[in-house]
Amino acid sequence: MYKILRNFLFLFDAELIHEFSVKFIKLFFNIPLTKTIIRRFFVVNHHSLEKKLFGLTFKNPVGLAAGFDKNADSYREFSNFGFGFIEIGTVTPLPQPGNPKKRIFRLVEDKSLINRLGFNNKGLEVIAENLKKRRDIIIGANIGKNFFTENVNAHNDYLKCLTDLNDYVDYFAVNISSPNTKGLRDFHDKKLLKPLLEKLVNKNNDMKNSKPLLLKISPDINSNQLDAIIQLVLELKIDGVIATNTTISRDGLVSRHKEETGGLSGMKLKDKSNLIISSLRKKLGTDFPIIGVGGIMNPEDALEKIKCGADLVQLYTGFIYEGPSLIKRINNLLLDQELNKNYEK
Repeated sequence: MYKILRNFLFLFDAELIHEFSVKFIKLFFNIPLTKTIIRRFFVVNHHSLEKKLFGLTFKNPVGLAAGFDKNADSYREFSNFGFGFIEIGTVTPLPQPGNPKKRIFRLVEDKSLINRLGFNNKGLEVIAENLKKRRDIIIGANIGKNFFTENVNAHNDYLKCLTDLNDYVDYFAVNISSPNTKGLRDFHDKKLLKPLLEKLVNKNNDMKNSKPLLLKISPDINSNQLDAIIQLVLELKIDGVIATNTTISRDGLVSRHKEETGGLSGMKLKDKSNLIISSLRKKLGTDFPIIGVGGIMNPEDALEKIKCGADLVQLYTGFIYEGPSLIKRINNLLLDQELNKNYEK
């Protein structure tokens, strides 16, 4: 059913359809009993799916990645589709329109997307207000800098987001890895990254109700950069790593949109993301929290991420291509794996 609907929706501009779909879903959940019916159909509840990481208990390991609910205005509705957590943002202190449209491209033949949105969001004040709504799901805030903020002053933007959202979210993801904000990926250089993370860690530790601090990294970094990041993460006691953001690689693409600039997500990102996750797990040890994201298009892709070393996974492009049933299918597969493991014991 969803694939028939998807084929129709894919006839129209990707960003326009995203905005329309979110508005429709919000209206849909105003119909009496809708929430109960949808949750009964999509939500998989079982204690074996629970994951405890950095002081939080996740009902299941499948999350919605940042970029989908940029302004934290639909997380309550999307929580009914069975996600274990939702990451909102990317949030910047001041509102900004992002890059010029058209800026999202479907690469249907490659089961991928290219976006060059550029941290478009309504700004910290609006998003903080949106996060005051009652909820029953873990919310992370993906934070970044405004496009006009020079890197030398970027820490001020991140600190502003950290302090102003502290009371409203459960964890923070420090985004240094989007390819769509000029100069942002320069923070993968240890000389820039260390002072930024030091300021954030120190501020977070000084706060009465400090929150887990995670770092979201690029799939395009080399082994030396990754080793330097791992060293910093351990030295500064960062609580977790999210691997990975979108890629600027265009290897193996066949779609007519393959030359568009921006970050590539979807099936063609999977292997690059998995390589980073595997390397992180090997070098960070068995207990360090890793969230895997990139190229999860079916339940087996999610299981592969976990076998590579991810504790939790996040969806974005797969959710668009496969619909909300993908969340349930992943959780059912993971539950079967966990129950079989316990049975074999």
